[in-house]
Amino acid sequence: MNAHRCPNDHLTYPGHARCPDCGEPQEDTVSLADRTAEVVTWTTSTATPPGVRQPNHLAVVEFDVDGQPVRALGQLTTDDIEIGDTVTPVHVEELRDPDAGIREPESQNWDGYRFEPA
Repeated sequence: MNAHRCPNDHLTYPGHARCPDCGEPQEDTVSLADRTAEVVTWTTSTATPPGVRQPNHLAVVEFDVDGQPVRALGQLTTDDIEIGDTVTPVHVEELRDPDAGIREPESQNWDGYRFEPA
């Protein structure tokens, strides 16, 4: 879970080939995996794609990286959450069931991060 930084110190998540703010190449990364974030908003999806748990709790969270806000969207580990709560990223091996989609399971990475209350 890395934010990407361009030479002008702009941060984005996820990363892009070029910075959305200035157009410079994004050359550096900053790990968000060991940081805490604040829940900006959250929702529950009850109509999920094949292989995604149902209900699926999602949040927009904001990390503070050296005084710069970096927002990310991701799954939550629980629905026991409020706007303003502090969360941490937790690595999971499967964000969705690899056998439920139309693609070959070996063709994708299935791991990623969920956010849990700190």
